Amino acid sequence: MNEILLFVEIIIVFSLLLLTKKLFKKEGLFLWIGIATVLANIQVSKNVDVFGMTTTLGNVLFASNFLATDILVECYGLKESKKGVYMGLFSVIIYLIVTQITLFFTPNSIDLTNDAMKTLFGLAPRICISSVVMYFLSNLADVYLYNKLKDKFNGKKMWIRNNISTIICNCLENFAFIFLAFSGIYTVRDMISIALVGSLIECIIAICDTPFLYLAKKIKN
Repeated sequence: MNEILLFVEIIIVFSLLLLTKKLFKKEGLFLWIGIATVLANIQVSKNVDVFGMTTTLGNVLFASNFLATDILVECYGLKESKKGVYMGLFSVIIYLIVTQITLFFTPNSIDLTNDAMKTLFGLAPRICISSVVMYFLSNLADVYLYNKLKDKFNGKKMWIRNNISTIICNCLENFAFIFLAFSGIYTVRDMISIALVGSLIECIIAICDTPFLYLAKKIKN
């Protein structure tokens, strides 16, 4: 069931990304990056089994940011894509600050959500910092690598630059985040297993997002 839901989520998320671009153009992509970054940091708290292996959610939303920045490079240039990465960084920092402030408030006797919020928002500082740092570095690296490959192929072979930049940066981000956030908490074997599964899923997602990149280019034209 989770495997089916994964592909359903890919189609829905990437379709919503294209709809956001069509409705709001470049500004819609900026909006998407901020929303997806915050939601991905919520989803990543949930562990699931996919293809018989354990991983976290959030992979599709995190990957949608790579698609969004690739579209920005393709349609609007490197400068606008970098702006999108910085907006995503700003969004997740605001999210972390506001959620931590929320936890400091003392609930009253009729409150029903405080314990759930503690579980969801009470992330260890190390995990939060690792997530923010790796989001920023991996997405910025993707922007530069995609743009370099675009120049190398003279604007042709879009599917090659999309898959190379997304897969490399997404997988490196995945491994770096797991080891920065969970070293000393999980065994090395468990961390490698989680990172490998996450990277495998992200490779599948990267391949699936290629048609959506071509559709985004058609929307522009």
